[in-house]
Amino acid sequence: MAEIELRGVTKSFGGGRPAVAGVDLTIAPRERMVVVGPSGSGKSTLLRMIAGLEEPDQGLVRIAGREMTGVPPHRRDVAMVFQTPALYPYLSVFDNLAFGVQARGLDRNQVRARVNTVAGLLGLDAMLRRRPSELSGGERQRVAIGRAIARRPPVLLCDEPFSNLDPPLRAALREEVVELHRQSNSTLVLVTHDQSEALLLGDRVAVLDRGRLLQVGTPREVYDHPASIAVAVFIGSPPINILSCEIVREGDQTRLHPIAAERSIGWEVSEEIGPRPWPKSGRVEIGLRPESIALRREGEERPAGPVVEAQVRRLEFNGPEILATLALGPHRLLARFPSGMPIRERETIQMIIDLRRASWFESETGRALGRG
Repeated sequence: MAEIELRGVTKSFGGGRPAVAGVDLTIAPRERMVVVGPSGSGKSTLLRMIAGLEEPDQGLVRIAGREMTGVPPHRRDVAMVFQTPALYPYLSVFDNLAFGVQARGLDRNQVRARVNTVAGLLGLDAMLRRRPSELSGGERQRVAIGRAIARRPPVLLCDEPFSNLDPPLRAALREEVVELHRQSNSTLVLVTHDQSEALLLGDRVAVLDRGRLLQVGTPREVYDHPASIAVAVFIGSPPINILSCEIVREGDQTRLHPIAAERSIGWEVSEEIGPRPWPKSGRVEIGLRPESIALRREGEERPAGPVVEAQVRRLEFNGPEILATLALGPHRLLARFPSGMPIRERETIQMIIDLRRASWFESETGRALGRG
């Protein structure tokens, strides 16, 4: 088991914006940390600095309490799985799986037992005598993952290991990696650009953008309480709705009016719902997940939030649900309804906005407003 500490880690390649800029991150022993972000956010660079394939320009990396400055990759006791499986083409599957185990000085019986265990978990039993050229892409990636795990390293690093696989195989291999990790003592750091994958796999998720660490938290924390608009927009599929609103005081009432919409479009809100402290006036950005917008049912007297009329612009069937694009004045909102809901395109509906599940952001900075 090994804790990983990054303190003020910065890395640049030539001029311009740093690939990684002042990242502070602690990863607990045996934790599954998923680093997620768009292309060019610095995810792979961060992983390579942990592995020792890149040295930080500033800051330091510690593994199991030991500072890694100047320590070459082969002395860090770290295993790495790349996006494209790097196997020894002249060795059989068995020998590829056994390679790192043999280097640790185990006897033949111990090596065979460990290889057979990993092969069984990854469904490689029937192909141990084959060469990599005889395998499919998914099978080769299984071997690459198995070779890394068979070593039982204190730290396992995975750089987008599922990105080249088709969806069913990705799902199956994700489950297998999680199960293998649960049976090991390794600390796992996995990089992906797929935010759905990050939410599925991580004990915690670290969101990177343009080299900066935007938020670290459990999948639920990052999804339900994003630290900024940037995190809110990146995490979640279908994406979150960001609605710009003006706060208007009318006597003892507080109302929200969507910017650029007719004055008749708006709703009264209770200041018990929302950020603490509540903004006194001005503009605010509200983040509404598609599932926080519901269709008001006929005869429903006590809706869970403000009722607003909207026009249905588009419906997309997605199995058990319908994704509806709704027009609220000049604004477009995406809602997620059960597939049996009786709605049609171009009709006007009454929707309920559940502000208890909303995220609130400063218009100027995009940062999340505080909660009580």
